[in-house]
Amino acid sequence: QVQLVESGGGLVQAGGSLRLSCVASGSAFNLDAMAWYREAPGKERELVAGITSGGSTNFADSVKGRFTISGDNAKMTVHLQMNKLKPEDTAVYYCYGVLWNMEYWGKGTLVTVSS
Repeated sequence: QVQLVESGGGLVQAGGSLRLSCVASGSAFNLDAMAWYREAPGKERELVAGITSGGSTNFADSVKGRFTISGDNAKMTVHLQMNKLKPEDTAVYYCYGVLWNMEYWGKGTLVTVSS
């Protein structure tokens, strides 16, 4: 059973930066893709950024130019570097992974951006 554990959330002022990390365990194989989703109060969960095992990335329009995603296949980790944070980035951020069409989720880490 694949497990995903996030770290790095916290409180930051608008304009600041945070780096989220996610470590996957429980698999002998590299995940096909990993991603970060977020869920703000009263809103649906949305994709923030994703990265495939081949290194292809995609980003939500709202974070392009501010967030970057990187991964290490050997360590089965993924990082989300968030710069120029805005209050509207406040949400619980979830790590997501997929392997052979099986989806896995972390428990989430809270990011709060104060104005």
